[in-house]
Amino acid sequence: MRVTEGGVELEVPGEQTEGIEEAVFYNPRQELNRDLTIATLRAYREREERATSYLDAMTASGVRGVRAAADGWDVTCCDVDEEAIDLARSNLERNDCDDARVAHRNVNALMHEEPFDVIDLDPYGTPMPFADAAFANCRDLVCVTATDTAPLCGAHFNSGVRSYSAIPQNTDYHAEMGVRVLISALARSAARFDVGIEPILTHATSHYVRTYLELERKPTASDAAIDELGHLYHCEDCLYREADPGLIADPLERCPRCEGNRMLTAGPVWLGPVRDPAFVGAVRDEIPYTFDTAPEARALCDTLAAELDEPTHYDQHKLCRNWGLPANAMDEFLADLRDAGYAASRAHYGGTTFKTDASVGEIRAATEENLD
Repeated sequence: MRVTEGGVELEVPGEQTEGIEEAVFYNPRQELNRDLTIATLRAYREREERATSYLDAMTASGVRGVRAAADGWDVTCCDVDEEAIDLARSNLERNDCDDARVAHRNVNALMHEEPFDVIDLDPYGTPMPFADAAFANCRDLVCVTATDTAPLCGAHFNSGVRSYSAIPQNTDYHAEMGVRVLISALARSAARFDVGIEPILTHATSHYVRTYLELERKPTASDAAIDELGHLYHCEDCLYREADPGLIADPLERCPRCEGNRMLTAGPVWLGPVRDPAFVGAVRDEIPYTFDTAPEARALCDTLAAELDEPTHYDQHKLCRNWGLPANAMDEFLADLRDAGYAASRAHYGGTTFKTDASVGEIRAATEENLD
């Protein structure tokens, strides 16, 4: 079937027949992801003028590569599947992207052999089998999508351990857990090549996590990235949580707040910032209203730019339900926390999620005080 996305026309596989998995597919639910990718590439081109080459590492129908090529990037579309290559080639020709290249081969081999300014990993499931090859030769920016959110957030524990060499825990802030387990694994992969990463935009939306990592190719930068790793300790009874920097965990046997012994340890996770607010603002400015997801994408960028760097988040409705307290409007709730002397912001994971430097006990005290 024919679809139009971001100003380009594409031929993509039709609706998948129930019980039959297509080798090449087009996911319309990822349009927000792709719109933000194009806006990020535009903003990054202003940030790093030398960046010109872009690898769409698992091109499938070629939609991401076609859109990047139409936007002026020197594009290579790669896939191991012959049907995908044929479809990507025809979509590039349909949009007069004559300078784009199509490579029918194993993308790990291609990335080890040839440098690119920007590499985009958007596989089905975990991106980790491709991470080492990407960091080995990418000059500037690695863009990564992970769709295996259940392993990332600890819901499929053993799979998460295998894929990410970390202990994920299924907590109230499961989306945040996924973000920080993913970036931790990518930081450790990059460090093998003396490459440091800086996440300049990251979001967990729907069924995937997406992060954009700016690279610095020197040992001190990789050391600095490893220094951002640590562990999270979480009480399943009272929801107390604590961040502990460093690669060696020192688990809490009892909760410092309620003295319960149902303590979880997660890590190593990324404890540092997951976005650069100024860059996120630049990305927002590059989202044209002609993009179908423009209102959602702009709102997401606004929330991300204002979000605190705390490594966990809370859900106001869940907290108030656990405490048997009424939940007021989110803006009022956050204002109450700020009036009590704490930093507080919305989180992009949902309409009632928020971040604060207040402890769970301090959040409850501020909530109860403003009910009196």
